[in-house]
Amino acid sequence: MRKFLVLVVAVFAFLPLTACGDSGGGAPAVTVQVANMSYSPASVTIEKGQTVEWIFDDNGLPHDVVEDTGAFESELLTEGSFTHTFTEAGTFSYHCTPHPMMVGTVVVEG
Repeated sequence: MRKFLVLVVAVFAFLPLTACGDSGGGAPAVTVQVANMSYSPASVTIEKGQTVEWIFDDNGLPHDVVEDTGAFESELLTEGSFTHTFTEAGTFSYHCTPHPMMVGTVVVEG
């Protein structure tokens, strides 16, 4: 029984260390809120290979995320999220199709 307790304590002592590390694997580096007829923040800067997540929560109002040159595009959503991993450096401007005044930018460095 003592060996079992030592093992359980060792496992639980190790778990917080693994949970706090760099998750990598496409986990979002930045989250953009899609609410109140805007993207917030409207401009984000990330490193090449990182992922941006857009979270849709605008009281049922449908929005999308469409890169101006077609590099990426979400479906029209009223809730949930959309993610995109950026594999190339550059500046990516995007907009909402039904609400063209909603614009944003992702700057990818590296």
